[in-house]
Amino acid sequence: MNDNYDLIVFGGGPGGYVSAIRGSQLGLNVLLVEANELGGVCLNWGCIPTKALLKVSEFKNNISKFKDFGINIEGKISFDISEIIQRSRVVSKTLSSGVSHLLKKNKVQVIKGFGSINKLYDKNIEINILNSKNKYITVNTNNLILATGSKPKLLPNIDLVHENIWTSKEAMTPKSIPKSISIVGSGAIGMEFASFYNDMGSKVTVVELENRILPNEDEEISEMAKSIFIKRGIKFLNNASVVSINNSENDVTSNIKIGNQEVKLKSEKTLIAIGITGNTENIGLDNTNVEVENGHIVTDEYMETKEKNIYAIGDVTSSPWLAHKASHEGIIAAEKIAGLDYVHKINVGKIPGCTYSYPQIASIGLTEKKAIDQGLKIKVGRFPFLGNGKAVAMGEEEGLVKTIFNEVSGELIGAHMIGSEVTELINLYSVAKSLETTEIDIMNTVFAHPTLSEALHESVLSAYNRAIHF
Repeated sequence: MNDNYDLIVFGGGPGGYVSAIRGSQLGLNVLLVEANELGGVCLNWGCIPTKALLKVSEFKNNISKFKDFGINIEGKISFDISEIIQRSRVVSKTLSSGVSHLLKKNKVQVIKGFGSINKLYDKNIEINILNSKNKYITVNTNNLILATGSKPKLLPNIDLVHENIWTSKEAMTPKSIPKSISIVGSGAIGMEFASFYNDMGSKVTVVELENRILPNEDEEISEMAKSIFIKRGIKFLNNASVVSINNSENDVTSNIKIGNQEVKLKSEKTLIAIGITGNTENIGLDNTNVEVENGHIVTDEYMETKEKNIYAIGDVTSSPWLAHKASHEGIIAAEKIAGLDYVHKINVGKIPGCTYSYPQIASIGLTEKKAIDQGLKIKVGRFPFLGNGKAVAMGEEEGLVKTIFNEVSGELIGAHMIGSEVTELINLYSVAKSLETTEIDIMNTVFAHPTLSEALHESVLSAYNRAIHF
């Protein structure tokens, strides 16, 4: 192990390991410090294992449709939750091993331990690392990237020691499927777990502070999502806040305030999914000018903090808190540190968001309301999956593609979707936004038939009263 590095990265998640690899590719001598598993929360306890679980519920939904396709299955379908969880853990472990291989291949030195900033002097940053043998190592670096991730935001006065109150980590590894579960928060994490547990047979109630679910999504999409989820058996309490939670040995009773009323909500388990807060503690920020606001580190458009040569990326910085944003930020920071002639700036308006529930939800850019609030003249197109041949053939006709254009320039300023595979389809609009595509470019593009992506084309045509199939 060296004493001096061009770059040290705290955290081996999707932001940290990507920035370390990119830095090494650009000729920097890089050290990555990770206290737990490589891949971070996303790979080990978030994005990847939840998708493995949600694939199971997708299979279960498909099986329920077999009769419509002329397939008869004799007997009762059963599942083993322990095997389902075990597979999700194997998937995570496999990918974590893959990250280790990538770091080694790219000549990034890795140490298992916890890093903190000790002091700054001249152009160097002195770092203390508490290694896996519980011994301190002191090293120096010219540049530091903080990719320390986040932890779940908690409700005040809630005792998480109780086994019936979960965060997303506990919800990912249940010993059994609860008969009932209350989920506080209807963002992407809350709705993914609501969808999974509902499919697995739990009685699910979602408590949301806002007047609609998925409050960051376009209002039309979130209302359609709520309608579909209600039909599937999920209950919602909107404009509702949790006053207190009382535990017993076998269940949880939440006291919920809705307007001037207070109601009691009893369930076997309660999942808190109200957001995240950055891991900013004990990493030596007190020894720097790094600014923390609302639990997250403040950066500029190149991910540099208020302290020169110290950068922050991913969940420890500002929203949206997405793995793909963290990776992109990691590349920007590494390229800035390496002194490339041109480094592009982060643009959150071009970052897609995805919810992997059933049905899936995906979006990019401005919602219709935000576009109107900004005083933009807009054209809005809509196309239901009911009019798409591939969707109907698949038995997935429930869904909608909505596109928003600047009426003056023809710029695509927003796209919002709900339905089958929209988390894959959204990338077409991501490319379109990156290329500053206008409505004419998309209209003149030939889409293969029959494909779900034809709905994207038709939605654009609809914005200009040219839709053919609806």
